Amino acid sequence: MQNYAGNWLKSSTEKLFIYRKNFLYMEIKQLLTNFVPKIKLMAYEKKIPVDMDCPLRLTMSLIESKWKSCILDELRNGTSMRPSEIHKCLPEAAPRVLDIQLKEMVEDGLVTKTIYPELPPRSEYKITELGLSLIPIIDLMLKWGTEHYDIFERKYGNTANDKI
Repeated sequence: MQNYAGNWLKSSTEKLFIYRKNFLYMEIKQLLTNFVPKIKLMAYEKKIPVDMDCPLRLTMSLIESKWKSCILDELRNGTSMRPSEIHKCLPEAAPRVLDIQLKEMVEDGLVTKTIYPELPPRSEYKITELGLSLIPIIDLMLKWGTEHYDIFERKYGNTANDKI
């Protein structure tokens, strides 16, 4: 008679419970191993690769999203801001979109994220030297937008003034 780690002492109900537990674990493990590669395929990938020969496109690839330049503008003074403070500064943006763009900016090295080990968890974002190097570009865009405000009035009407 073989001894499988004392299984011969267990009742049939206990054996069935152990079998179900092991079977459930194996089934979940199999599902996860089959499903995890599919999750990676669902991640967003850019359809058009970045042109490495064009400095303009390379620069735009860092600030091409709708809110990244606004986030950099809010962080320009060098103080750390919590995500909720950034959301309050940009109420038109969906919090999920801002979180995604902040994550991308951390990956690109434009901002740093500091997570404090406390309960509840707290995180703060701060602009890096690389992010600060883009501020003159943002300043020029702000200046150009102010100088050519009449173009936007013709294009969008007075809706911008109504929201202010």
